[in-house]
Amino acid sequence: MNLDFIDFSFLDVLDIILVAVLLYYIYKLLKGTVAINIVIGIALIFLIWKITQALHMEMVSGILGYLLSGGVIALIIVFQQEIRKFLLMIGTTNLSTKKGLLSQLKFMKTEVNSEIDIEKILKACSSMSKTRTGALLVIEKTNNLDFLINTGDKMNALLNEAILESIFYKNSPLHDGATVIRDNYIVATRVVLPISDSTKIPARFGLRHRAAIGVTERTDAICLLVSEETGEISYINNGEFVFYKTPEDLFVKLQKDLTA
Repeated sequence: MNLDFIDFSFLDVLDIILVAVLLYYIYKLLKGTVAINIVIGIALIFLIWKITQALHMEMVSGILGYLLSGGVIALIIVFQQEIRKFLLMIGTTNLSTKKGLLSQLKFMKTEVNSEIDIEKILKACSSMSKTRTGALLVIEKTNNLDFLINTGDKMNALLNEAILESIFYKNSPLHDGATVIRDNYIVATRVVLPISDSTKIPARFGLRHRAAIGVTERTDAICLLVSEETGEISYINNGEFVFYKTPEDLFVKLQKDLTA
């Protein structure tokens, strides 16, 4: 058997390392979404294809080759949301700043700040729920939300239950739009969020829900929403409603997602 394909040069090793790094960051970007299962499946098919090519198994490698090459358009459709999210982060990165590209693309961080006071956020939401005060909170994770923060009024207030309630008080000039929380600080109010154009959202949900879904479709931020009509507290992540049974259950889910 001819095993010449096992001979590695320095460039081969460098190629493998670069691919491994690329795959790692793709995994970090897609972690926690349904798309990660699709990526794993594609990676397995690609690995089998390369092995069959190396072993000169022409029929199997040919079938897998046609499958992979013909599936490019299908993959673009399947990963439309993730591709749009990635391109949005690239397009909104300011290369002229001192932070540079890598610091702007914060999805490359290995850890998420876990110091956000979830209890204060939930207490404020519970209080606003009782008075049916509409509210929309966006909690930043690893994707930089400066491109959204710039659409609203910037703040630098330590996260506080009373401040959150005062922001969304119906007579407050700051209650329209969303409030963004970063590293346990309220960094912006009256933020304009992208509206989801999904046809799967039930008609009973208004623009506030569509905005929460829209921003979580495009970034890895998570949203808490208080309905002005019903007082219901909704938790939205990855463009979907996350169902919970009790306030304690919601606390656990938030804590888990913020540290994932």
